[in-house]
Amino acid sequence: MCAMRPTWVYILLCADGRYYTGTYRGEDIETRVDEHNLGVYPKAYTRKRRPVKLVWAGQFQWAIDAIEAERSIKGWSRAKKEALIRGDYEALPGLSKRGPAKDRR
Repeated sequence: MCAMRPTWVYILLCADGRYYTGTYRGEDIETRVDEHNLGVYPKAYTRKRRPVKLVWAGQFQWAIDAIEAERSIKGWSRAKKEALIRGDYEALPGLSKRGPAKDRR
């Protein structure tokens, strides 16, 4: 039986001030950040925006959950991503495009 590798969702701050959100399957998220900074993938979004800095990472047991989280975060506003990066979880609902759930009744 092989051990499961964790799946990460991560946010990088690019040299041009933009955020990049991605997923990575592996033990060490720093390995993936290094790949971004080395420009390992020529067509990658971050290649022309180096250097990049890891500003947030979350680890998931199941890849499907990580992929779902990545898709959600990619659709978020800059303000909502920055709340996540700060760890201000209480602010997240209010920063949703549709506002907090109580305002949608």
